Amino acid sequence: MKHKRIIFRFLSIVVILFICNNTFAQQEISDQITSAIRNGNAAGLANYFSNTVDLEAGSTDGNFSKKQAEIIIKDFFASNKVSSFSVNHNGSSNDGSKYIIGSYKSTNNKKFRVYVLLKKMDDKLLITQLQFEEE
Repeated sequence: MKHKRIIFRFLSIVVILFICNNTFAQQEISDQITSAIRNGNAAGLANYFSNTVDLEAGSTDGNFSKKQAEIIIKDFFASNKVSSFSVNHNGSSNDGSKYIIGSYKSTNNKKFRVYVLLKKMDDKLLITQLQFEEE
């Protein structure tokens, strides 16, 4: 009976550590994505792009390859240099997807609502949708 309790406690600890580690990794990815947007770092943001990205940035709207999306975002950041970026809301869904909603202000006084959708692919959270909608 004592062995069963020890095994149960051990398994409980392993499960708790796994959940905590997974939650920490997801938060770290969100922080890195947020930081890349705040710094106008297209290459840093592209590190989290899936192979194809549904992208809306300025007058560009469509489904693009990872490399094309990086170039588009680089151009967007160049013509709309970041003044500030703040996260208004973030969360996750039951299917493991994660989202970030924020406000982006540029130095040319334009304001954008930002929507980032990440989906789990091969045990990694990757950006599948990115929108910069002018307000």
